[in-house]
Amino acid sequence: MTASLDNFIHRLPVMAGLDEDALRFLGTLAGAEAHAAGAVIVREGERGDRVYFIQAGRVRVTKQPAGGAAVVLAEFGPGDFFGEMSLVESMERSASVVAVEPTQVFTLKAMDFYQLYRTRPDQYGIVMLNIARDLARRLRRLDEDFCQRGA
Repeated sequence: MTASLDNFIHRLPVMAGLDEDALRFLGTLAGAEAHAAGAVIVREGERGDRVYFIQAGRVRVTKQPAGGAAVVLAEFGPGDFFGEMSLVESMERSASVVAVEPTQVFTLKAMDFYQLYRTRPDQYGIVMLNIARDLARRLRRLDEDFCQRGA
């Protein structure tokens, strides 16, 4: 694990509460990717097997309704993550994610988290609780946006 990646992982809110061994373990499994502006990182309908953590850049999450124009669901930047649904269900991606600007991410596969679960279930529980809290915040924000549009 590089010093840059190590520092980044330590600063991620979703990793808050993990001990050094768990952070180091996940860091050794992480893959790095760079995407140019306009690149599709995740395509709606494809099978997902990993979560992405944004180290630099910005991404836009869109959903393509049948027969309609793409709808922007969210934008994320450094420190945010996406693709987390693949950790809890083995289904197709529910939305596409496109790099708005040059973007660097690191990824962890669902199997990486499973390995954490098998070796350190307490640490796995912390990560999953942090992800659940973030998902709850996102859902609350979507609820508020939906209500404001309907008013």
